Amino acid sequence: MSFLKSLVKDTALYGLSSIVGRFLNYLLVPLYTAVMPAASGQYGVVTNLYAYTALILVLLTFGMETTFFRFANKEGAQPMRVYSTSLLFVGILSFIFAGLFLCFLQPLSVLLGYERHPEFLAIMAVVVALDAFMALPFCLIRYRKQAKRFMALKMINILVNIALNLFVFWGCPKIMEVHPEWISWFYESEYLAGYVFIINLLCSLITILLLLPELTGFRWSFDWTIFRPMLHYSTPLVILGVAGILNQAADKILYPFLVPGHEGEVQLGIYGAATKIAMIVAMFTQAFRYAYEPLVFGSSSNAQASKQVNADGMKYFVIFSLLAFLMVVAWLDIFKVMFIRNADYWEGLRVVPIVMMAEIFMGIYFNLSFWYKLIDQTHWGAIFSLIGCTVLITINIICVPIWGYEACAWASFSGYGVCMLLSFIVGQKKNPVPYDLRAILVYIVITLILYAVITNLPFSSMWIRTLVGTLCVVVYVAYMLKSDFHLTSIMAKLRKSKAK
Repeated sequence: MSFLKSLVKDTALYGLSSIVGRFLNYLLVPLYTAVMPAASGQYGVVTNLYAYTALILVLLTFGMETTFFRFANKEGAQPMRVYSTSLLFVGILSFIFAGLFLCFLQPLSVLLGYERHPEFLAIMAVVVALDAFMALPFCLIRYRKQAKRFMALKMINILVNIALNLFVFWGCPKIMEVHPEWISWFYESEYLAGYVFIINLLCSLITILLLLPELTGFRWSFDWTIFRPMLHYSTPLVILGVAGILNQAADKILYPFLVPGHEGEVQLGIYGAATKIAMIVAMFTQAFRYAYEPLVFGSSSNAQASKQVNADGMKYFVIFSLLAFLMVVAWLDIFKVMFIRNADYWEGLRVVPIVMMAEIFMGIYFNLSFWYKLIDQTHWGAIFSLIGCTVLITINIICVPIWGYEACAWASFSGYGVCMLLSFIVGQKKNPVPYDLRAILVYIVITLILYAVITNLPFSSMWIRTLVGTLCVVVYVAYMLKSDFHLTSIMAKLRKSKAK
């Protein structure tokens, strides 16, 4: 239970910045969808470019986040030397990328279809380079278990982002009505997608200033003797990461090529807005990963203990991610009104459950990945991810021209599902972990039954559907408390504490 307490505490702290931050960012979705109608295609542009940046970020960090934790926790390691080497490598790589991208901006903008706005690409190239460089200082904060500082920095970034977006997309139109001369020197009502990228750049610059304590106070050095084995360890992780991010972003990158022209931008905007709701599960996965990764690598010196940590982590991840899935499905009528105020985008909501299950598969795959990371056989992750990525891209290429963005959702579902199954099958042969498969299967079956109930309700009233959905969530929570969290013992402890 000490593992669970530590995991829950750290997940809560990391999750506060991740979940609250994503929630606040979700408040921007109704703002964006209100000022950027689906027919304009501008939200499709935002969706497309953020997919590119996600892919480039994986390439520039070069697997050094996981590599840092692995090598900093090895016996006899010098963590700050590992950190300095990782930071310099990622920093140099990011600087070279940004420089080359800006040098070849014009032909790249033509190739990617942004010849009218090459500055969009220039801004995002600088942003992704800064974000890649900042990934290592945030790793150091997590290594030091400074979850509160991590949360504070993330929250500052998020709040500044929200404030700037509200000013540009809500405040500026109102100011233009009464005093256009105040803001006409920088504000253009037709340049809305561009402001999204400019705001992102300002937030990245502010964050890097706040990270100065992690960038000073130590000796900057590049240790080749450490770097060689680190590079050997991280290279398969890059392939794994690229394949993994393609599972998330390939559909959004390929869509303008598969459905060209303005229609492709419109459909991609609808799909991008709908999947924002599905990202609630992704928020939990990210928060869980931030807390879970240091715990697993920290226990890696004891193989048996590490396997038990891995098994327990898998079980709790499945329990809570399925709970998040049911909550979104049960309250989808409310979420669509809260997050996507423009009904033009609602047609895309049919993909939300599919995308959420794909995210859960991705989270399970992440949990399964520790079997090869802890025995330094990261090439297996590259193999699984490449196979899954091939499945995803193939389905997109064949099916998107026929079924549109719904094929994107099923492609992600299939790609992650293949990765998850392959990693489990091979892992149980190479480095078996005692997962509680019976308990996990029971939770999956309960979730499927409750999902079927929620999605087949005959009621037309939104509130009746929401009420029945809420009751289904309560049933799931009741089973969870009875089976795995021993509610009676918790209540007994609470009574004892009150008696004292």
